Amino acid sequence: MAEDPGSTASGQAAQELPCVFRAALFAQLATCSLVAKRSLAEREVLMCRQTPAHMNCETLERLFLERGTFPLHLKPGAPMTHATVMRLHAGGLLGLQKAVSSQSPEVHGMVQQAQSQFGSLSDLPWSDIVAHMLAWQPRRRSPGKTSP
Repeated sequence: MAEDPGSTASGQAAQELPCVFRAALFAQLATCSLVAKRSLAEREVLMCRQTPAHMNCETLERLFLERGTFPLHLKPGAPMTHATVMRLHAGGLLGLQKAVSSQSPEVHGMVQQAQSQFGSLSDLPWSDIVAHMLAWQPRRRSPGKTSP
């Protein structure tokens, strides 16, 4: 039997790419129907199973960064801390969820809905989305819990 050129011997897609919004997914602040969990050494990684979807998410992430740079006082080209990435991703995805009136924070579905509703990701209501980025705060640790 001939193998499909788009798959490997194990049946996994040959071109899986790292999930753009993996920080928000690991923090359970969003979900994605296209995510695939993989083990790499002793850690778990999240991979996107569709190249076009990955490209849409990369575009959205670039727009989050572009529109959030000035309001969040980010220095262009400077490395971002985990907290800054979380603010961009989690706050941005929350703003996107509100903009498209989605019931759940499912990334792929929200991106598709945004494209059909607004025509383009660059035509989203960015002032509202950036306001959610600015307002987003990480969860507070419970009192008495310490890191190992």
